[in-house]
Amino acid sequence: MVNVLRLSNVSYVRDGRAILDDVNWSVDDSERWVILGPNGAGKTTLMKLATGNDYPTTGTVDVLGERLGRVDVFELRNRIGLVSSATSRRIPRSETVRDLVLTAAYSVEGRWKEHYEDIDVRQADRILAEWDLGPYADSAFGTLSDGERKRALIARAVMTDPEMLLLDEPSASLDLGARERLLQMLSGFAGSPHSPAMIMVTHHVEEVPPGFSHVLLLRDGTVQAAGPIAETLTAEHLEATFGMPFELTVSDEGRYHAVARP
Repeated sequence: MVNVLRLSNVSYVRDGRAILDDVNWSVDDSERWVILGPNGAGKTTLMKLATGNDYPTTGTVDVLGERLGRVDVFELRNRIGLVSSATSRRIPRSETVRDLVLTAAYSVEGRWKEHYEDIDVRQADRILAEWDLGPYADSAFGTLSDGERKRALIARAVMTDPEMLLLDEPSASLDLGARERLLQMLSGFAGSPHSPAMIMVTHHVEEVPPGFSHVLLLRDGTVQAAGPIAETLTAEHLEATFGMPFELTVSDEGRYHAVARP
């Protein structure tokens, strides 16, 4: 196994407040992690550090074998796939879905004067088919449903064969059907030995795709628990993370469900 992300004694302080406090965490290339925690727990800050979009106040962050502060982060980001609502807002509504995926090769949003080889177009079409978007290749991004947009952004993120894929609340705002379809596809992608290391942020255990192997629980910038999901995602750890008691169940298919205990 190859380590793709390592945070060592990381703290992140802004305006005198510790957003992250002495975080130690590592991710290997074969692992699929879920980050769970309430609003303000530090999840977004962790993702910024993992993408090289910010730096720790103290401690060290190593991404894909490179130390932040000693590496050209623009080159580093080309090796990372990121799916977030911020990315969606930068995409021109008139951009075709095929061009949305193709432009990932140049790390731009909105096709302009770039030149793409036939092999690039074939790869984009193959990826669109894998994410059930083939019929929408020539459609404008702005005409897609929320679920289709989320899948299109994932297709864009995997176009460049990233070494690490970061998913920031990919199923947020989706209706039940669109959420379940997306989670099924993420589960299948996570199960492939050819997929990169994956890190997914969510607020809900119901959105953990089967096949994800590890979980990190975060509260007030501190790690409450981290490790293999079968051992670490427990009612006790959820209570420590969210500050209330839960009943936690898991189905034979590996889907979790949590409700507050009276």
